[in-house]
Amino acid sequence: MKRWMIIAGLLLLVYIGYRVYRFYTLDKGLDKLVTEGAIILDVRTASEFKTGHIEGAVNISLGEIRQRYVELDTSKTYITVCSHGLRSVKAEKLLKERGFKKVYNGGAWSDFQAYLSNHKK
Repeated sequence: MKRWMIIAGLLLLVYIGYRVYRFYTLDKGLDKLVTEGAIILDVRTASEFKTGHIEGAVNISLGEIRQRYVELDTSKTYITVCSHGLRSVKAEKLLKERGFKKVYNGGAWSDFQAYLSNHKK
């Protein structure tokens, strides 16, 4: 029992460390891109999106993006976000493979929202 608690505790510490690292290593120019009209593309499911999201974000889940990417304009700038930052990386890669040139990973939507709030002028 103690062994499992230690393992669970270590996993929790790694996860917390990862989230802190992601927050402090966000691309410092993304707030400027948003100001210039970049579209925030939230790739979480519709039910996750309903629980909270960045105002003005477009929701196309990672599961749907392989079919729905044609709805997006390849000439526009997109910042992908999700719940923890993993799906947004996959979506960024997929869009770049489909010819999108200006796609950036914003990581976890809640971290990115906090980042944007801290960088409002």
